[in-house]
Amino acid sequence: MRHFKVLGSGCTNCQKTAALIEQVANQLAIEVRVEKVTDLTAILHYQVMSTPAVVENEQVIHAGSVPNENMIRGWLNEPGKP
Repeated sequence: MRHFKVLGSGCTNCQKTAALIEQVANQLAIEVRVEKVTDLTAILHYQVMSTPAVVENEQVIHAGSVPNENMIRGWLNEPGKP
C-alpha cells in the first residue's frame, strides 16, 4: 500500500489534492492511504513554503498547487514503489 501525506491548512485545494490522489488510485486499482497533515510544526519539518504539498517516502514530491491527474498517475505508476 502506498502512503501519501497531503500537507496544508485543510483548505479547499488541500482537500481536492487528497481526493484526487484517492480517485486516481481507485481508477488504477492501487491501494493508497492518504494522510492529511494540518499541524504547522509538522508541515515546517518538510520545509514547505506553499501548500498543498504532497509527500511520499518522507520526500516532498509536489508543492504549491493541486496536482493534475497525469502527474498523480506518474507517481502511482513509478517502478520500484510498493
